[in-house]
Amino acid sequence: MAKRDESAGAVLRKLPSVDALLKDAALESSVAELGRNVVADSIRQAIDEIRELLVTGPDAESDEGAIRQKIIAGVKLRLEAVAEPYYRKVVNATGIILHTALGRAVLPEKALRQIQNELSGYSLLQADTGTGKRAKREQRIEQLLQQLTGAEAATVVNNNAAATSIVLNTVADGKEVIVSRGQLVEIGGSFRLPNVMAFSGAKLVEVGATNKTHPRDYVEAVTENTAAILRVHPSNYKIQGFSSEVPLDELVDIAHSHELAMIDDVGAGALIDFSQFGFEHEPTLAESIDNGADIVTASADKLIGASQGGIILGKSKLIDAVRKNQFARIVRVGKLTLAALEATLKLFLDESIALAEVPTLRMLRRDASEIAKQAEHLVSQLSKTISGAEVTSIAGFSQMGSGSLPAQDLATTLVALRHEKISAESLAKQLRQYTTPIFARIRSDQVLIDPRTLLPGDDEILVRALTEILGRTA
Repeated sequence: MAKRDESAGAVLRKLPSVDALLKDAALESSVAELGRNVVADSIRQAIDEIRELLVTGPDAESDEGAIRQKIIAGVKLRLEAVAEPYYRKVVNATGIILHTALGRAVLPEKALRQIQNELSGYSLLQADTGTGKRAKREQRIEQLLQQLTGAEAATVVNNNAAATSIVLNTVADGKEVIVSRGQLVEIGGSFRLPNVMAFSGAKLVEVGATNKTHPRDYVEAVTENTAAILRVHPSNYKIQGFSSEVPLDELVDIAHSHELAMIDDVGAGALIDFSQFGFEHEPTLAESIDNGADIVTASADKLIGASQGGIILGKSKLIDAVRKNQFARIVRVGKLTLAALEATLKLFLDESIALAEVPTLRMLRRDASEIAKQAEHLVSQLSKTISGAEVTSIAGFSQMGSGSLPAQDLATTLVALRHEKISAESLAKQLRQYTTPIFARIRSDQVLIDPRTLLPGDDEILVRALTEILGRTA
């Protein structure tokens, strides 16, 4: 036993010191690029790992040179993980246009250029160039939304849940807000409207039934403590069959006849009429304002296609009150969001330009024959470069995603891939772990690729990844 301990001690003495490895030529460039402390931490972790192997593994390599090279290899792997951005480009082959886990809307090129060109140094955020004094940071966003929707005033916060919360807190803290039972939505991540309302300080008053709510339900629920009526557009689900909801213009009449605020949460936040492309009608921000809503809230990163944000627009008096709310600073947005939103909203000043340049709208309107042609090209390429796989094109459906245009699937052509030696689950995992992560769908032990959401250059990445992964399998 003493001899074994003595032998282990002799082997462990062959471990190089941290200082010695920091001076090794193989790690010299890493020290210069990432800093001495980062490399030193990685060296300590790699040494600890090798030490454990030497102690517990009787057949572990004990040559001093080999030990050193194993440690350096371990350090390099750790440093690659440190240097590589986590928030990085991925290939979305799922066909879900607004994929929450993959960053939702792809930003327009003009938005990216504006961020790069205008925000690389100091930038105008909250100062008036005329007076030199402090100004509203969302001033330009307000101007654009006024022009696009006809609203008296507008502001923006970090997402639509925050927009709904701060509006309710401003208008109805400690008071009642009437909502139809059929609109008590869960908005993703288990965030439910009743919880959002409770957080805001407003008291929820449910009316009607899940499938039907009538005007009288709202009228009978009004008390001296009622502050507002809230309509929540069901952007992430659909009730079909024996169902009805009270139209917004009728709700506005009921609210105003009782001197209540009418709040309209339209969710996805359309700026154009999607029914012109064959979709069911989605209420636009301008329609809500035209119908008399006092405050309208919506997402900036769904049907508008900008960065994540929550739009609030409506009557000047109420928007001013929202700005003065004690929570406004907590949910305010920074320069990156404002720049992306400004550049995207400007595209909507001409609808034809928005349809051509906003990626969300381009993908939504892609021609079925164009997608089919791309799918067949991928099938042809993959059939030539990989063996042992069945690659075919099949009919399928894409989705808008992120609670937008619910139950309105988009016809597409999918590339279906099944390999004789690797399961679909395993292949999909290896695609996700590729240098540029690739996310696809799985069905019936097939990996499914939807060309609808492939951006320029993604086809090449996809073919290269599958060729490498399946080549290793073969």
